[in-house]
Amino acid sequence: MIEYINFSMVPAFLLVFVRVIAFFVALPIFSYRNLPTQHKLGLSFFLALIMVTTLDIPDLAIDGTYLLLILKEAAVGLAVGLLAYIILAAVQIAGGFIDFQMGFAIANVIDPQTGAQSPLIGQYLYTITLLFILAVNGHHLMIDGIFYSYELIPIERWIPLQEQGLINFVIETFNYMFVIAFLMAIPVVGCLFLVDVALGIIARTVPQLNVFVVGLPLKIFVSFVMLLIAMSFYIMLIQNLFETMLNTMRELMRIIGGA
Repeated sequence: MIEYINFSMVPAFLLVFVRVIAFFVALPIFSYRNLPTQHKLGLSFFLALIMVTTLDIPDLAIDGTYLLLILKEAAVGLAVGLLAYIILAAVQIAGGFIDFQMGFAIANVIDPQTGAQSPLIGQYLYTITLLFILAVNGHHLMIDGIFYSYELIPIERWIPLQEQGLINFVIETFNYMFVIAFLMAIPVVGCLFLVDVALGIIARTVPQLNVFVVGLPLKIFVSFVMLLIAMSFYIMLIQNLFETMLNTMRELMRIIGGA
């Protein structure tokens, strides 16, 4: 059995394995702690094994340059996966805006996927986002992105560290992420702003009414009603958010690859 193994492909396999596992360290869904580490390693191993036999990879020698290629592959996987995670973080930021206006900002929950604290409404919207991605087989598209990344970023291609377009693209992605978060939060936040204005007018016209006692449950009720009404709008934004995440991953790989 050993004589059928092509040991000349081992250096290329290790590079592919490093990029795939770096993707899974930062990529949404695959990076969550709900997925056991053994499964991540096994899936990365077999994906790398399949990819190294289908890709046109040149023969590589293990030397000082090879060690730098390993670091480059890890950096590519982490950068693309982290940028995809940043795009999806817009959902939790929007939930934070809503929680602050509702009065829920004082209470956070532990996100079981990341182990970090998350706003209540943000975690609710984020769960819907993950279910939507799984429902449309978005995790399959992410794996396809890993495979086709070698068309844009070959193994022997280096990262342009001094590329100004790369820095500008990351900054624009951050800006766009906050714009999406604002668009997701504006229906509820705008209605709560009008509720605050109405409560202020009532407090001036009817001083006997305790606005602080009435205001908090009223804002919570209005928030839940608006979330129910705007849910179809949120689904449309989540679909746009997912498409933006895939386009952002593709564009970042194109810039890194110099295409």
